[in-house]
Amino acid sequence: MKLSHLKQIVAYLERFKQIVAAHRVDDNLIRLVFDKEESIYFDMRKSASKIFKTKKEIARTKIYNAPFDILLAKHCNRAKIENIALVNGDKVLRFSCLLQSAYKTQRTFLQFEFTGKHTNAILLDEEERVIEALRHVDLFSSFREVKVGQKLLPLPKPNFTPKEYPLEDVESFLYAQYEEEAKKKLQSLKKQKIAFLEKKRKKLQKRLEALEDEQELNTKADQAELFGNLVLMHLHTIKPYQTNLQLTDYEGKERQIQLEKPFAKPSDISEHFFKTAKKLRQKAANLHKEKDSLNSKITYYDNFIEAVRSAEYLSKLAILFPKRQNSRQTKQDDSIESFYIEGYKVQLGKNERGNVALLQNAKARDIWLHLKDRPSCHVIIRTDKQNVPQNVIEAAAKLCVEFTTTQKDRFLVDYTQRREVKIQEGANVLYNKYKTIEVDTRSQ
Repeated sequence: MKLSHLKQIVAYLERFKQIVAAHRVDDNLIRLVFDKEESIYFDMRKSASKIFKTKKEIARTKIYNAPFDILLAKHCNRAKIENIALVNGDKVLRFSCLLQSAYKTQRTFLQFEFTGKHTNAILLDEEERVIEALRHVDLFSSFREVKVGQKLLPLPKPNFTPKEYPLEDVESFLYAQYEEEAKKKLQSLKKQKIAFLEKKRKKLQKRLEALEDEQELNTKADQAELFGNLVLMHLHTIKPYQTNLQLTDYEGKERQIQLEKPFAKPSDISEHFFKTAKKLRQKAANLHKEKDSLNSKITYYDNFIEAVRSAEYLSKLAILFPKRQNSRQTKQDDSIESFYIEGYKVQLGKNERGNVALLQNAKARDIWLHLKDRPSCHVIIRTDKQNVPQNVIEAAAKLCVEFTTTQKDRFLVDYTQRREVKIQEGANVLYNKYKTIEVDTRSQ
């Protein structure tokens, strides 16, 4: 960030009197919620640090519980803003925060340093000792140690006069800071993710097209059964290990049968044909199940691709493509998809099997969602007996719509606790004591 811009942002921030909440929404992204419920984001990436605003709140894909996050909330949530200033005339923005209780008043400095490779967010006490920091820095990496309990040395004062870059409107600048970069990144990420999903869909389509015809399978089964019976009729004429058979059928016609491998006993040949016929008939009988399964998976990817294509914010893609929670995950049911919204695990069924599995495995206080009065995927929010914020339920309801249909319209989504849902047959249910959310996809 330019020093001139920071000076003007400081003047803009002076209208706020309190920090209502402070937390990370991504590894290097901190949100401060001020009085008047205005959110401003501090992007502390070393290569691209900046301050910005968004027209739509960026959703947290997980809740951060590192020491920095715990102490950030402890010292800054509901804190009065005593002063906002740039430290030593450099690109270091400091909030002086006061927390008042019945017994004492505690002053804490929240410092954002936009200083290139040393970019950092640091909590300091009144004596400028480090309480915690987004990044700890040792003396091997910098002349200036950032270590808990150590006094933070000031940065050298700039020895040059910075140029001035006047802003017509600071608030418009803060929105533009995010929108320009986010738009480019969103389009690039969309293209990448859609290509990934289309590749998976193409594989499923090839498998579907490669499936044999049911009538052809039954015809092959009839032939194998006929050959098995003919072999039984001529067992006395067939020699061990013979691979080329010439047999007379029921109508007196000569049949030539070429075996793929030799058999020690002629009776093994007839058993081989009967087993083959049985397998072919079973395959033909179950062919519709495999087709239905492949078609449901293809539809799932069609909906997934459209959900990505319709995403208006990077935060939506972060939900659709969550980071791996750990490297030793247990094998997941491939009929269920999992997402994370502000730390809450949200699962949806890709097909009927997935819907049934979700219903069977959900706990009583988990939240269940389904489109009102029409077929849809089932969605479960894992609550761990916690109260789920309304915005998480609304985001889950949108997933329910997006993974059910690509149609752009207004939809109603019912939701209730899992214990209010009674399974009738398969994924068919009855439920009561529910609430309803409207999801409008027409603007996407």
